[in-house]
Amino acid sequence: MKVAVYHSNDDIRIEDRPRPVAGAGELVFRVRASGVCGSDVMEWYRMPKAPIVLGHEVAGEVVEAGPETAGFRQGDRIVATHHVPCGTCRYCATGREPACETLRTTHFDPGGLAEYVRLPAINVRLGAFPIPESVSFDEASFVEPLACVVRGQRVAGGVSGKTVAILGSGMSGMLHLLWARACGAARIVCTDVHPYRLEAARRAGADAVLDARTERVPPGSADVAIVCTAAPEAISQAAEAVDRGGTILMFALVPPGTRVDLPAHDLWSRGVSIVPSYAGPPRDMRTALDAIAAREVDVESLITHRLPLSDAARAFRLVAQAGESMKVLVLP
Repeated sequence: MKVAVYHSNDDIRIEDRPRPVAGAGELVFRVRASGVCGSDVMEWYRMPKAPIVLGHEVAGEVVEAGPETAGFRQGDRIVATHHVPCGTCRYCATGREPACETLRTTHFDPGGLAEYVRLPAINVRLGAFPIPESVSFDEASFVEPLACVVRGQRVAGGVSGKTVAILGSGMSGMLHLLWARACGAARIVCTDVHPYRLEAARRAGADAVLDARTERVPPGSADVAIVCTAAPEAISQAAEAVDRGGTILMFALVPPGTRVDLPAHDLWSRGVSIVPSYAGPPRDMRTALDAIAAREVDVESLITHRLPLSDAARAFRLVAQAGESMKVLVLP
């Protein structure tokens, strides 16, 4: 099979590898759509593990079910998550699945930017879902990233009836915008430094769009401030924008060593909570899939590029440049 091997954002190599074989309780599926995530182009995060086959926003069709595999068979259309929590440890039992050791060690073989993927038994059991007939493979590839957004807003206390500020209107910011709207947010303000993304947020239904180069979210105007960029200035602005009793959701991955000057006394006196979120546990995967199937969120409108696996290098360039693109799909 063909795979796209990541060495750096500027060095993606198409290689031949043996097609994986399903073991007991496992599946092999043909990848039909694989999204390039913003985290895939964070070189500080990815290059220490290179060379590696990336890709975790996937949907496909089962081509082989191993012995003792229950619930799926050849020909089934599925979506799966690469990181699954065990569901039984003390972290999972208290809603802190991202801290689960199992979640941190589970993965695809080799990765979604390949023609075929082997899904380990634990992923089959805990993190694979059939795709409804009404949902396309392209739409289903959004289930994992949307699940991360669902969890993020959930642990931030929800957004229904609240004013939400989304700092950073890239792919994650747009999914937060769509989900906040679906969940009944009263008002949504989006910021960014790129005109293309500001216009995308405007088209997607933001109540206000602010150019972060010249404008700031009014102090104390947001009940929930969602940080979807690693820019320290955005984190500082979130602390200023959030109202008394509000919540700052730290959603974007931040490079190690990043330091941000925050007004500790002010945050304490105003009762502001700072909540991080990572990954989308199975229950949030289910919520995301159901929302896409019910057309509660229009994920298809976010797709700007569909490229073959042979053009994976261009897919990475588009996402890394963060210019006039939103969701870039690779169709192996």
